[in-house]
Amino acid sequence: MSVATQHVLQVRDKIELSDIERRIFDRLLASLRHFNLQTQLLAKDCYDIDIALDNMMGTEFAHKVKEYLVSIGEGKDVRGDGKIKSNPDRSKHLETATMRWLDMQIDFVNLRSEEYIKNSRIPSKQSFGTPEEDACRRDLTINSLFYNIHTDSVEDYTKRGISDLKSGRIVTPLPPKATFLDDPLRVLRAIRFGVRFEFTLDEDLKVAAACDDVKDALAAKVSKERIGKEVDLMISGNQAVKAMTHICDLTLFWNVFSLPPVFKPAISDGCERLCVAYLDTAWNLIHLLKESTFKVPVVNYIIVDSLKQKGEDAKMVLDLHRASHKFLSLIPCLASNEDLQPDDVDWMRGLIDDVSIASRVRVLTGFVLREIKDLWRVALLVSILLHPIGINDTEDESSQLHKRRDLFNRVESSIIKLGLDKVWEVKPLINGEDIMNVLQLKEGPLVKEWKEKSMAWQLVDPSRTTEECIDWLREVNSKRVKLE
Repeated sequence: MSVATQHVLQVRDKIELSDIERRIFDRLLASLRHFNLQTQLLAKDCYDIDIALDNMMGTEFAHKVKEYLVSIGEGKDVRGDGKIKSNPDRSKHLETATMRWLDMQIDFVNLRSEEYIKNSRIPSKQSFGTPEEDACRRDLTINSLFYNIHTDSVEDYTKRGISDLKSGRIVTPLPPKATFLDDPLRVLRAIRFGVRFEFTLDEDLKVAAACDDVKDALAAKVSKERIGKEVDLMISGNQAVKAMTHICDLTLFWNVFSLPPVFKPAISDGCERLCVAYLDTAWNLIHLLKESTFKVPVVNYIIVDSLKQKGEDAKMVLDLHRASHKFLSLIPCLASNEDLQPDDVDWMRGLIDDVSIASRVRVLTGFVLREIKDLWRVALLVSILLHPIGINDTEDESSQLHKRRDLFNRVESSIIKLGLDKVWEVKPLINGEDIMNVLQLKEGPLVKEWKEKSMAWQLVDPSRTTEECIDWLREVNSKRVKLE
């Protein structure tokens, strides 16, 4: 029988402001005094500073702050002074004013109170609310704490934010289903904060997160960009596997990583668990290899369409997958001390016909690295995860992981010993124009083919010269003409 241990976090009784935070807060209070405004300022600190106002719109106060800073000669450092409009259809209920000062992003938003029409999650009426009302509209109790700039004190209007923070619990201020339907992205935020701080997700929260109403709302109301940003933050953290496990456990995997309407082959049952298992193995192998710059790729459609990430990210993923499959045929040769030849190299068939058998592994590896460049270790990592390593039934997971680590290290060392570590920086000895002049060709596919053949010839021996390459080109072409 296992005994659960309660997570206890050491929480300071008083917040210690940085010099920049103190200066910002002092100027905000001075702005109030300068314009004789009777407004309470409550702050929430994350990667930026969120200022909540009790009786004024954020844009109005932001203009006042900028005007005051200009009057005292500090306005030249202010950047922005913009506005992010509300979008209730996408669960973005509040208009937010933004500005950047002293290299800090500062957002201004009013405290809110909302009324809803029955069966609708879009507010029918919004008004200035009390701190208590606003705190209860937040995603989590630990994110509902305010810092009162006037009194230099933390205010816990949900009456449980501090206790949940100390005990390490992820809880919503209101019933979790109501909180998630208000903004379904909060499901992913709950997971992210939970794994980031190693907190425990509340049982009622997990039930609400997995219910069909919340999953449907996540698909209908939350933009792919917002989902992609949350996933990116999860993957960038140090608990990516745990985050993906939570997404699986709460049956959210296919809501987050949605697939195109029509696709082949069909997804097998339990595929999401297999994805997490590979991620877990990759994560452990990365740490065993003491490499900290790997990124684990996912399929192209998910990156572009499900998560709305950059197009170049999707291209990188496709390049990684192509390179990893090429590596699979080279691993036995690169890892062995014997002079082995790759079995399946259809991707280079015809281009290495003129390369000696002894040099083919070097040339093939060189081409793969020239395609993937600095990311070759990532492609190799994916290949190592897929490559069979001769596991027997008596070996535990740690032993298997060490086998993969040793295989990775052998292949990596072999590539470095071949002098290919920076092979993508090697410039071709001849270009397309040279080939057209020597072979009397017009620009077209044949020129590209000869450029690749020339690079294969060059990769055999890095000491070869341009003159030698041109002589080789004439000789090979002469033989080809005679045969024709």
